[in-house]
Amino acid sequence: MQPKGLICAGGEATRLGELTRVSNKHLLPVGSWPMIYYPLQLLQLAGIRDVLLVTGKGHAGQMIDLLGDGRLAPRGGGDPILEVDLTYKVQTEPGGIAQVVGMARDFAAGAPLVVVLGDNIFEFAQSAALGEWAEDGKLARIFVKDVEDPENFGVVLYSEGGAVTDIVEKAGVVDMRFDAPPSSHAVVGLYCYPPDVFDVITRLEPSSRGELEITDVNRHYAAEGRLEAREVEGWWEDAGKHWQHLADIGRRIDETGANK
Repeated sequence: MQPKGLICAGGEATRLGELTRVSNKHLLPVGSWPMIYYPLQLLQLAGIRDVLLVTGKGHAGQMIDLLGDGRLAPRGGGDPILEVDLTYKVQTEPGGIAQVVGMARDFAAGAPLVVVLGDNIFEFAQSAALGEWAEDGKLARIFVKDVEDPENFGVVLYSEGGAVTDIVEKAGVVDMRFDAPPSSHAVVGLYCYPPDVFDVITRLEPSSRGELEITDVNRHYAAEGRLEAREVEGWWEDAGKHWQHLADIGRRIDETGANK
Protein backbone atom coordinates (compact mmCIF):
# COMPACT_ATOMS: atom_id res chain seq x y z
CA MET A 1 0.00 0.00 0.00
CA GLN A 2 1.26 3.48 -0.88
CA PRO A 3 2.51 5.32 2.22
CA LYS A 4 0.88 8.49 3.42
CA GLY A 5 2.69 11.48 4.85
CA LEU A 6 2.46 13.34 8.15
CA ILE A 7 4.05 16.70 8.94
CA CYS A 8 4.31 17.73 12.59
CA ALA A 9 4.03 21.51 12.59
CA GLY A 10 2.75 22.39 16.04
CA GLY A 11 4.48 23.56 19.20
CA GLU A 12 5.06 27.02 20.61
CA ALA A 13 8.67 27.35 19.41
CA THR A 14 9.76 29.51 22.34
CA ARG A 15 13.41 29.17 21.26
CA LEU A 16 12.61 31.56 18.43
CA GLY A 17 11.45 34.24 20.84
CA GLU A 18 9.16 37.03 19.67
CA LEU A 19 8.98 35.78 16.08
CA THR A 20 6.58 33.02 17.01
CA ARG A 21 4.20 35.38 18.73
CA VAL A 22 3.19 36.65 15.31
CA SER A 23 3.54 33.55 13.18
CA ASN A 24 3.71 29.78 13.34
CA LYS A 25 7.41 28.82 13.36
CA HIS A 26 6.93 26.75 10.23
CA LEU A 27 5.81 29.82 8.25
CA LEU A 28 9.00 31.76 8.96
CA PRO A 29 11.30 32.34 5.97
CA VAL A 30 14.23 30.01 5.40
CA GLY A 31 15.99 31.08 2.24
CA SER A 32 13.40 32.10 -0.34
CA TRP A 33 10.64 29.85 1.01
CA PRO A 34 8.55 29.52 4.15
CA MET A 35 9.96 26.69 6.26
CA ILE A 36 6.94 24.44 5.76
CA TYR A 37 7.52 24.14 2.00
CA TYR A 38 10.62 22.00 2.51
CA PRO A 39 9.06 19.00 4.32
CA LEU A 40 6.09 19.11 1.97
CA GLN A 41 8.39 19.04 -1.02
CA LEU A 42 10.38 16.17 0.51
CA LEU A 43 7.24 14.02 0.76
CA GLN A 44 6.18 14.97 -2.75
CA LEU A 45 9.55 13.95 -4.18
CA ALA A 46 9.15 10.57 -2.46
CA GLY A 47 5.94 10.06 -4.42
CA ILE A 48 3.65 10.70 -1.45
CA ARG A 49 0.54 12.65 -2.37
CA ASP A 50 -1.77 12.25 0.65
CA VAL A 51 -0.39 14.38 3.48
CA LEU A 52 -1.78 15.25 6.91
CA LEU A 53 -0.45 18.44 8.44
CA VAL A 54 -0.91 18.79 12.21
CA THR A 55 -0.43 22.27 13.58
CA GLY A 56 -1.16 24.22 16.75
CA LYS A 57 -4.30 26.27 17.19
CA GLY A 58 -2.50 29.61 17.56
CA HIS A 59 -1.82 30.23 13.88
CA ALA A 60 -3.65 27.39 12.15
CA GLY A 61 -5.57 29.82 9.96
CA GLN A 62 -2.32 31.24 8.58
CA MET A 63 -1.19 27.77 7.59
CA ILE A 64 -4.43 27.00 5.77
CA ASP A 65 -4.45 30.40 4.07
CA LEU A 66 -0.96 29.77 2.71
CA LEU A 67 -1.16 26.12 1.69
CA GLY A 68 -4.82 25.65 0.84
CA ASP A 69 -5.47 22.20 -0.58
CA GLY A 70 -1.77 21.52 -1.18
CA ARG A 71 -1.52 22.75 -4.75
CA LEU A 72 0.67 25.80 -4.89
CA ALA A 73 1.99 27.67 -7.92
CA PRO A 74 4.86 30.18 -7.62
CA ARG A 75 4.10 33.86 -7.83
CA GLY A 76 4.76 35.04 -11.36
CA GLY A 77 3.97 31.63 -12.86
CA GLY A 78 6.06 28.58 -13.56
CA ASP A 79 6.08 24.96 -12.48
CA PRO A 80 4.04 24.21 -9.34
CA ILE A 81 5.93 24.30 -6.05
CA LEU A 82 3.60 21.78 -4.43
CA GLU A 83 1.08 19.27 -5.76
CA VAL A 84 -0.14 17.23 -2.79
CA ASP A 85 -3.53 16.54 -1.26
CA LEU A 86 -3.47 18.21 2.14
CA THR A 87 -5.58 17.39 5.18
CA TYR A 88 -5.32 19.39 8.40
CA LYS A 89 -5.69 18.66 12.09
CA VAL A 90 -5.13 20.93 15.08
CA GLN A 91 -3.23 19.87 18.19
CA THR A 92 -4.93 21.87 20.92
CA GLU A 93 -2.34 21.21 23.64
CA PRO A 94 1.31 20.11 23.47
CA GLY A 95 1.45 16.34 23.90
CA GLY A 96 4.59 15.16 22.16
CA ILE A 97 5.45 13.98 18.67
CA ALA A 98 4.06 10.51 19.33
CA GLN A 99 0.71 12.06 20.20
CA VAL A 100 0.73 13.86 16.85
CA VAL A 101 1.49 10.60 15.07
CA GLY A 102 -1.41 8.99 16.91
CA MET A 103 -3.71 11.68 15.53
CA ALA A 104 -3.09 10.28 12.04
CA ARG A 105 -4.74 6.89 12.64
CA ASP A 106 -7.95 7.57 10.70
CA PHE A 107 -6.07 9.46 8.01
CA ALA A 108 -3.58 6.63 7.44
CA ALA A 109 -6.41 4.09 7.15
CA GLY A 110 -4.06 1.11 7.30
CA ALA A 111 -1.30 2.57 5.16
CA PRO A 112 2.35 2.95 6.24
CA LEU A 113 3.29 6.45 7.35
CA VAL A 114 6.24 8.74 6.65
CA VAL A 115 6.59 11.37 9.38
CA VAL A 116 8.56 14.59 8.94
CA LEU A 117 9.10 17.25 11.58
CA GLY A 118 8.14 20.56 10.02
CA ASP A 119 11.36 22.31 11.06
CA ASN A 120 13.77 19.71 9.66
CA ILE A 121 15.44 20.58 6.34
CA PHE A 122 17.62 18.26 4.27
CA GLU A 123 20.09 18.81 1.46
CA PHE A 124 18.79 15.68 -0.23
CA ALA A 125 15.19 14.48 -0.13
CA GLN A 126 16.22 10.91 0.81
CA SER A 127 13.88 9.76 -1.96
CA ALA A 128 15.72 6.51 -2.74
CA ALA A 129 15.75 5.42 0.91
CA LEU A 130 12.08 6.30 1.35
CA GLY A 131 11.12 4.49 -1.85
CA GLU A 132 13.08 1.41 -0.84
CA TRP A 133 11.34 1.31 2.54
CA ALA A 134 7.91 1.79 0.96
CA GLU A 135 8.31 -1.33 -1.18
CA ASP A 136 7.71 -3.37 1.97
CA GLY A 137 6.70 -0.93 4.70
CA LYS A 138 6.59 -3.58 7.45
CA LEU A 139 9.63 -2.39 9.41
CA ALA A 140 10.15 0.96 11.07
CA ARG A 141 12.98 3.10 9.74
CA ILE A 142 14.65 6.11 11.31
CA PHE A 143 17.18 8.45 9.76
CA VAL A 144 20.36 9.41 11.57
CA LYS A 145 23.19 11.89 11.16
CA ASP A 146 26.71 11.74 12.56
CA VAL A 147 27.05 14.76 14.89
CA GLU A 148 29.86 16.32 16.91
CA ASP A 149 27.72 16.82 20.03
CA PRO A 150 25.74 13.56 20.46
CA GLU A 151 25.12 14.36 24.14
CA ASN A 152 22.50 16.86 22.95
CA PHE A 153 20.50 14.32 20.94
CA GLY A 154 18.77 11.01 20.99
CA VAL A 155 21.33 8.60 19.53
CA VAL A 156 21.28 5.03 18.31
CA LEU A 157 22.69 2.11 20.29
CA TYR A 158 23.94 -0.59 17.94
CA SER A 159 24.70 -4.25 18.54
CA GLU A 160 28.10 -5.65 17.61
CA GLY A 161 26.54 -6.75 14.35
CA GLY A 162 25.25 -3.24 13.56
CA ALA A 163 21.58 -3.79 14.39
CA VAL A 164 19.65 -1.04 16.18
CA THR A 165 18.98 -2.24 19.73
CA ASP A 166 17.94 0.96 21.54
CA ILE A 167 17.66 4.75 21.43
CA VAL A 168 19.47 6.74 24.11
CA GLU A 169 18.01 10.19 24.74
CA LYS A 170 20.60 12.75 25.94
CA ALA A 171 22.87 10.33 27.78
CA GLY A 172 23.68 11.32 31.35
CA VAL A 173 20.98 14.01 31.41
CA VAL A 174 17.69 12.39 30.38
CA ASP A 175 18.72 8.75 29.96
CA MET A 176 20.72 8.00 33.09
CA ARG A 177 21.55 4.44 32.00
CA PHE A 178 24.51 5.87 30.09
CA ASP A 179 27.15 8.34 31.24
CA ALA A 180 28.07 9.13 27.65
CA PRO A 181 26.36 8.64 24.27
CA PRO A 182 26.92 5.12 22.90
CA SER A 183 27.25 6.47 19.34
CA SER A 184 27.36 9.77 17.46
CA HIS A 185 24.40 8.86 15.24
CA ALA A 186 21.69 11.38 16.17
CA VAL A 187 18.09 10.59 15.27
CA VAL A 188 16.71 13.29 12.96
CA GLY A 189 13.12 14.31 12.27
CA LEU A 190 12.28 11.83 9.52
CA TYR A 191 10.63 8.53 10.47
CA CYS A 192 8.95 5.67 8.61
CA TYR A 193 6.39 3.53 10.40
CA PRO A 194 4.34 0.43 9.54
CA PRO A 195 0.57 0.47 10.08
CA ASP A 196 0.80 -0.98 13.61
CA VAL A 197 2.46 2.20 14.92
CA PHE A 198 -0.92 3.38 16.22
CA ASP A 199 -1.28 0.29 18.39
CA VAL A 200 2.19 1.00 19.77
CA ILE A 201 1.22 4.56 20.63
CA THR A 202 -1.97 3.55 22.44
CA ARG A 203 0.17 1.55 24.88
CA LEU A 204 2.62 4.36 25.66
CA GLU A 205 2.80 6.05 29.04
CA PRO A 206 3.51 9.81 29.23
CA SER A 207 7.08 10.75 30.03
CA SER A 208 8.19 12.85 33.01
CA ARG A 209 7.29 15.97 31.04
CA GLY A 210 3.76 14.65 30.44
CA GLU A 211 4.17 13.89 26.75
CA LEU A 212 4.13 10.81 24.53
CA GLU A 213 7.68 10.50 23.26
CA ILE A 214 8.62 9.40 19.77
CA THR A 215 11.79 7.92 21.29
CA ASP A 216 9.59 5.40 23.12
CA VAL A 217 7.95 4.43 19.82
CA ASN A 218 11.36 3.85 18.26
CA ARG A 219 12.52 1.89 21.31
CA HIS A 220 9.54 -0.42 20.95
CA TYR A 221 10.49 -1.31 17.40
CA ALA A 222 14.16 -1.65 18.36
CA ALA A 223 13.25 -4.11 21.14
CA GLU A 224 11.29 -6.17 18.62
CA GLY A 225 14.18 -6.14 16.14
CA ARG A 226 12.06 -4.17 13.68
CA LEU A 227 13.91 -0.85 13.60
CA GLU A 228 16.35 0.12 10.85
CA ALA A 229 18.61 3.19 10.82
CA ARG A 230 19.62 4.87 7.59
CA GLU A 231 22.25 7.61 7.56
CA VAL A 232 21.10 10.89 6.03
CA GLU A 233 22.57 11.77 2.68
CA GLY A 234 23.99 15.32 2.66
CA TRP A 235 23.46 17.91 5.35
CA TRP A 236 20.56 18.11 7.77
CA GLU A 237 19.39 21.09 9.81
CA ASP A 238 16.94 21.66 12.66
CA ALA A 239 15.57 25.08 11.77
CA GLY A 240 13.94 25.68 15.15
CA LYS A 241 17.04 26.43 17.25
CA HIS A 242 17.48 30.20 17.08
CA TRP A 243 16.34 33.05 14.87
CA GLN A 244 19.92 33.67 13.69
CA HIS A 245 20.12 30.05 12.60
CA LEU A 246 17.29 30.61 10.11
CA ALA A 247 19.50 32.99 8.12
CA ASP A 248 22.44 30.57 8.26
CA ILE A 249 20.30 27.75 6.85
CA GLY A 250 18.95 30.06 4.15
CA ARG A 251 22.49 30.84 3.02
CA ARG A 252 23.32 27.14 2.99
CA ILE A 253 20.28 26.42 0.82
CA ASP A 254 21.33 29.19 -1.57
CA GLU A 255 24.78 27.59 -1.85
CA THR A 256 23.84 23.92 -2.19
CA GLY A 257 20.08 23.67 -2.74
CA ALA A 258 17.69 21.56 -0.65
CA ASN A 259 15.65 18.41 -1.28
CA LYS A 260 17.84 17.49 -4.24
